[in-house]
Amino acid sequence: MLPPVKKEYGQHFLADPNILNVIDRLAELSPEDIVLEIGPGEGVLTRYLADRVALVHGVEIDRALEAHLRDIDNVVIHFGDALELDLPTEATKLVANLPYNVATPIVVESLDGLPNIRLWCVMVQREVADRLFASPGTKAYGAVSVLVQLVCKRTGFHPVSRTVFRPQPNVDSALVAFRRVGLPEDYSRVKKIVTAAFAHRRKTLPNSLELAGVASRDAGADALAAIGRGANARAEELAPPEFVALAKALP
Repeated sequence: MLPPVKKEYGQHFLADPNILNVIDRLAELSPEDIVLEIGPGEGVLTRYLADRVALVHGVEIDRALEAHLRDIDNVVIHFGDALELDLPTEATKLVANLPYNVATPIVVESLDGLPNIRLWCVMVQREVADRLFASPGTKAYGAVSVLVQLVCKRTGFHPVSRTVFRPQPNVDSALVAFRRVGLPEDYSRVKKIVTAAFAHRRKTLPNSLELAGVASRDAGADALAAIGRGANARAEELAPPEFVALAKALP
């Protein structure tokens, strides 16, 4: 009997096994991998991964799915909220059909919170997938775009039909894969400034930084001048490396 879907968890279970081969290719699975899977659901992807990698850590919030995830070789299931648990830092890849309601924070927090992850292959809403590697000056470009692009390079992208899920979502999805290339120096400070910069994206950067309590308007304007930008610049105009430079220029 199939378990009922719980909307509060953003559940859309994989129902078409053909997508697994695409995940295999984009995730570059190998027998040495230790994979973190957020939201294993009914275990379709979990079983596929377990047959191909050294170990799978599955994090599932819904205890009602325990029967579907029990007794799978090479799999350790952790029950709880992935945003609150201490996730296994030994994981070398994050491969998951991410629950829609936590996809963005999971990706962002894993960039520095899980330093051993060297490759991500995640199923997300198409809108989120486009946002991760959006270009400066576009509507999709935001804090998550900057943070992901400062740490990673995109290696794969695959649009996904709504028919691969149960129930079918009302939005399009995509698989996106990206590889770690490095963590900027003083990343926690850069992250704080990026988050503050986009908190009021319609305002100029000096105003946004002041409203967020990160720096005074004058200090923000001086820092922008130091990196060759005017005081009227907005967050969406700066390329990711410019935020690193901005963090260094701010007092």
